[in-house]
Amino acid sequence: MVSYRSPKPLVWVRFPAPLQNWQSMIQNKKTKNVNFSVNDLILFCVHSVILNNEQCSFERLVKECFTMFPQTLKFERYPIWPDSRKLDRPLRLLRDEKLIVGDPKSYFVLTKEGKKRAEEIERILKQGSLFKNF
Repeated sequence: MVSYRSPKPLVWVRFPAPLQNWQSMIQNKKTKNVNFSVNDLILFCVHSVILNNEQCSFERLVKECFTMFPQTLKFERYPIWPDSRKLDRPLRLLRDEKLIVGDPKSYFVLTKEGKKRAEEIERILKQGSLFKNF
């Protein structure tokens, strides 16, 4: 009988200190019982990219979402990598709801309603002291 053992990783990846802090903040989120949909998290990430005076391309949005909310966007099998497919359908829904404008080939911008909702999410996150430096 042959038993299968999963191979050990060849390289251990240590996240930079800021990302480790984000992960602990997200873990704190679980204890505070604050639940956001993926759509809300994407809106918040688009908002934070724009607040940094950057254009919100799809690649930049994936990076921002994975940096802030790694548990939501990770691959199941490879948790250190973001799964950008998890953003596709929510982005289409956000466009249908007229909360964002744009597409993955260009840039994303918040509409007035989207900006208002993103600011509400930001306020809730700040109240939970998840993003003190934001």
